[in-house]
Amino acid sequence: MTVRELSSDSIYITMTGRSVWALLNAYYAVLRETSFRPTQILIITEAEHAGHIPVVKNGLNLLSDGYGIAPSIDTEQVQTGDFIEAGRKISTRIKAGKGKGGKVAIDITPGRKPLVAGALIPLASLAVDHVFYLQITNTNDAAKPYMMIPLASQQLRDFYAVTPKVKV
Repeated sequence: MTVRELSSDSIYITMTGRSVWALLNAYYAVLRETSFRPTQILIITEAEHAGHIPVVKNGLNLLSDGYGIAPSIDTEQVQTGDFIEAGRKISTRIKAGKGKGGKVAIDITPGRKPLVAGALIPLASLAVDHVFYLQITNTNDAAKPYMMIPLASQQLRDFYAVTPKVKV
């Protein structure tokens, strides 16, 4: 991509999971490998992972600063395993962002299955611009910064870039 995707409301939606590194490394990959630059970040967290939020916010701020951006960071907590609540919160944010003409990206890399399901279900009726997933071929010794893991074993995928957007 060569066109910078910065609008008044570019939203990056991510979620916590077992690994803080998965969240931070996926965001780093998006910043490094694409032109998507969020003005807002939404972190969906299950109650059991809410303790990760201060570290995650600090990491997101450091990475953003390295790319010359300063997105606002919001969190939404859902009950563990509640994909319906997660889907509602994500849908609300997608509608708000798209209603203002913004770009919306969802990163499913770090999320546990209930949160990922909650993120993907609304996509049947809501158009987003990107669905990112940082694929890693070997998770042994993966709990480290993105650039310390061999790039050959990582691939950032944008599922929406290869899938036609269909309004149902």
